[in-house]
Amino acid sequence: MSASRALLGVGSKRIIRSLFPIVRAPVRNLVAFPSQFIQPKLGLLRGIQALRTTIVRTMFIQTQDTPNPNSLKFLPGRQVMEQGTADFPTIEKAGRSPLARLLFKIEGVKSVFFGPDFITITRIDEDCDWKVMKPEIYAIIMDFFASNLPLINEEKDKTEVAAGAEEEDDDTVAMIKELIETRIRPTVQEDGGDIIYKGFVDGIVKLKLQGSCSTCPSSVVTLKSGVQNMLQFYIPEVMGIEEVKDELDDLAQTEFENLEKKLGET
Repeated sequence: MSASRALLGVGSKRIIRSLFPIVRAPVRNLVAFPSQFIQPKLGLLRGIQALRTTIVRTMFIQTQDTPNPNSLKFLPGRQVMEQGTADFPTIEKAGRSPLARLLFKIEGVKSVFFGPDFITITRIDEDCDWKVMKPEIYAIIMDFFASNLPLINEEKDKTEVAAGAEEEDDDTVAMIKELIETRIRPTVQEDGGDIIYKGFVDGIVKLKLQGSCSTCPSSVVTLKSGVQNMLQFYIPEVMGIEEVKDELDDLAQTEFENLEKKLGET
């Protein structure tokens, strides 16, 4: 047995022939001329890298309708938010998220919401056609996740996290928070939105709606017949519920309505 064959062995010969079946050089040439086999290997690696890039860029994104006719839920098939949710009712509030800023550049987008594994887009009105908007939304979401950029800038992070039970909470407040977290929030998130506990004062539970729920025509019915009834059934101390909004949210909504009136008059 020659020195080269002893070095490589029969197993190596079989592996090399399986990787490069086109090459018919004798095994001894592997030692004398290794450069002949480097180029095919590099080409193979480049092919694997290209395939990996193609898989990322062809992410399969599903859509799901919500009770809000102007909101659509996009599911990229991967985690979106590691903790909590993020609501961007206006473009002014999207500064802390590169993805939200990109989505707001699409004509017709009114608000953006990030959930645990979904993204909810709300359009301005029914005149904005989803058939026109969807391709742009798909492209932006795929390109963003392929870039590996952070979803939320840490230095500007104001992620809304559900209020868990705290030591100073009395039994009533602790039970309200637990019901919201375990029974109500999962159902609301299935519809592309979220509900955040904001306080309990004089028997009134204060809640904030986000995502598709914040502008849904049936949100009042959801709060009264769904959330309120459940809380009152388990907690007699609850007298009612009240939806609360941030001052900036109210201001942005007022400005938006004024703009719609001006456009309607022209």
